[in-house]
Amino acid sequence: MLGAVEAGGTKFVLAVGPAPGRITARTQIPTRDPGTTLAEAADWFAAQGTLTAIGIGSFGPLELDPGSPRWGFITNTPKPGWADCDIAGFFRTRFGVPVGLDTDVNAAALAEYAAVQAEGCRSLAYLTIGTGIGGGLVLDGQPVHGIAHPEMGHIFPRRHPQDRDFPGICPHHGDCLEGLASGPAIKARWGASLSELPADHPGHAIIADYIAQACHMLFATLAVERVVIGGGVAKTSELLARVAARMVELGAGYLPGGARHQIAAPVYGDNAGITGAAMLADQVGVTC
Repeated sequence: MLGAVEAGGTKFVLAVGPAPGRITARTQIPTRDPGTTLAEAADWFAAQGTLTAIGIGSFGPLELDPGSPRWGFITNTPKPGWADCDIAGFFRTRFGVPVGLDTDVNAAALAEYAAVQAEGCRSLAYLTIGTGIGGGLVLDGQPVHGIAHPEMGHIFPRRHPQDRDFPGICPHHGDCLEGLASGPAIKARWGASLSELPADHPGHAIIADYIAQACHMLFATLAVERVVIGGGVAKTSELLARVAARMVELGAGYLPGGARHQIAAPVYGDNAGITGAAMLADQVGVTC
């Protein structure tokens, strides 16, 4: 029995099952302080039976260097109370089983890659546009890490001509992608979510432009074949179509691959993250 955790800033999704594609029970709990949240998650898992491995897709930043004594820690997150939380160590100690850990977006990217691999796709990036903006990258079935994990939400897009004055809300960078196009940034700027704005509101084109710039960056620098866009903001009607159209304009017919570049909604929908977490559990269970 595999355990899976999708650890988000507002809620934890928990699931168990004999395989990533066969989830037999799931629940969700609110994200509170680490002690309360992790204890409640562990109690739920304990009630499901014996686990053989646990996979965690978590908000970050995370320490993912396997050679670091702090592997498995949430590091300098702005989430109050969660900085320096040993999230992987907690579950490993409580259950005595191997634990796989990656970012929530890399977990979602793993699931989405598995869903389209049979189509010949070898490279995929996953962007989540919601309370924050994050991105994960999978190449040939492996999530990409370097000195740390990708932080795609903190690139600096060119400012839209109709959006010069908004300073952005990122506490670190101001007008990075997250500071301009996340759900809270949209609400801070216009007093409503993107889906609540009238269809002719300029906000739709502005946000689509920023997300399209991120997609162009991924296609141009990493030569990925597909960018999957999830998260609450991405559910806004026509947003992905606007992003795809703007991306074509930005590419100007130059990029190799051309029409093979795809911008898509998640095959797994809201289940991409928890499915990817179950895949992390499966991988570490097999390895160990």
